[in-house]
Amino acid sequence: MQPNDLPIVCLPMELSDEAAAALVDFLHELTEALERHYCGQLLRHAHRYDPLPSLPDEHTAPDNIDPDDPPF
Repeated sequence: MQPNDLPIVCLPMELSDEAAAALVDFLHELTEALERHYCGQLLRHAHRYDPLPSLPDEHTAPDNIDPDDPPF
Protein backbone atom coordinates (compact mmCIF):
# COMPACT_ATOMS: atom_id res chain seq x y z
CA MET A 1 0.00 0.00 0.00
CA GLN A 2 1.27 3.43 -0.98
CA PRO A 3 0.58 6.66 0.95
CA ASN A 4 -1.65 7.89 -1.90
CA ASP A 5 -3.81 4.74 -1.59
CA LEU A 6 -5.16 5.89 1.76
CA PRO A 7 -8.57 7.61 1.80
CA ILE A 8 -8.51 11.40 1.85
CA VAL A 9 -11.35 11.57 4.36
CA CYS A 10 -12.05 9.11 7.12
CA LEU A 11 -15.72 9.21 8.04
CA PRO A 12 -16.91 7.94 11.39
CA MET A 13 -18.78 4.67 11.04
CA GLU A 14 -21.40 5.25 13.72
CA LEU A 15 -23.09 8.63 14.07
CA SER A 16 -26.30 9.57 15.78
CA ASP A 17 -29.08 10.85 13.54
CA GLU A 18 -28.47 14.38 14.80
CA ALA A 19 -24.70 14.16 14.23
CA ALA A 20 -25.22 12.81 10.69
CA ALA A 21 -27.61 15.67 9.92
CA ALA A 22 -25.16 18.21 11.38
CA LEU A 23 -22.30 16.77 9.31
CA VAL A 24 -24.32 16.94 6.09
CA ASP A 25 -25.43 20.52 6.90
CA PHE A 26 -21.81 21.50 7.50
CA LEU A 27 -20.73 19.95 4.20
CA HIS A 28 -23.50 21.80 2.33
CA GLU A 29 -22.41 25.09 3.92
CA LEU A 30 -18.77 24.36 3.07
CA THR A 31 -19.70 23.60 -0.55
CA GLU A 32 -21.71 26.83 -0.80
CA ALA A 33 -18.81 28.82 0.63
CA LEU A 34 -16.42 27.25 -1.89
CA GLU A 35 -18.81 27.96 -4.76
CA ARG A 36 -19.16 31.61 -3.68
CA HIS A 37 -15.40 32.01 -3.28
CA TYR A 38 -14.52 30.44 -6.64
CA CYS A 39 -17.66 31.56 -8.52
CA GLY A 40 -15.80 33.45 -11.25
CA GLN A 41 -13.41 30.62 -11.91
CA LEU A 42 -16.19 28.02 -11.91
CA LEU A 43 -18.23 30.05 -14.41
CA ARG A 44 -15.20 30.62 -16.63
CA HIS A 45 -14.44 26.89 -16.59
CA ALA A 46 -18.07 25.99 -17.36
CA HIS A 47 -18.22 28.39 -20.30
CA ARG A 48 -14.89 27.23 -21.64
CA TYR A 49 -15.61 23.51 -21.56
CA ASP A 50 -19.43 23.39 -21.79
CA PRO A 51 -20.59 26.37 -23.86
CA LEU A 52 -24.28 27.02 -24.31
CA PRO A 53 -25.67 25.47 -27.49
CA SER A 54 -26.26 27.99 -30.23
CA LEU A 55 -29.83 29.11 -30.57
CA PRO A 56 -31.64 28.33 -33.82
CA ASP A 57 -31.96 31.10 -36.36
CA GLU A 58 -35.26 32.94 -35.88
CA HIS A 59 -36.07 32.47 -39.58
CA THR A 60 -35.45 28.73 -39.51
CA ALA A 61 -38.33 26.58 -38.29
CA PRO A 62 -37.51 23.20 -36.77
CA ASP A 63 -38.26 20.26 -39.07
CA ASN A 64 -40.98 18.80 -36.84
CA ILE A 65 -43.17 21.96 -36.68
CA ASP A 66 -45.79 22.75 -39.31
CA PRO A 67 -45.46 26.49 -40.11
CA ASP A 68 -49.19 26.65 -41.00
CA ASP A 69 -50.25 25.19 -37.63
CA PRO A 70 -51.48 27.97 -35.27
CA PRO A 71 -49.51 28.22 -32.00
CA PHE A 72 -52.59 27.72 -29.78
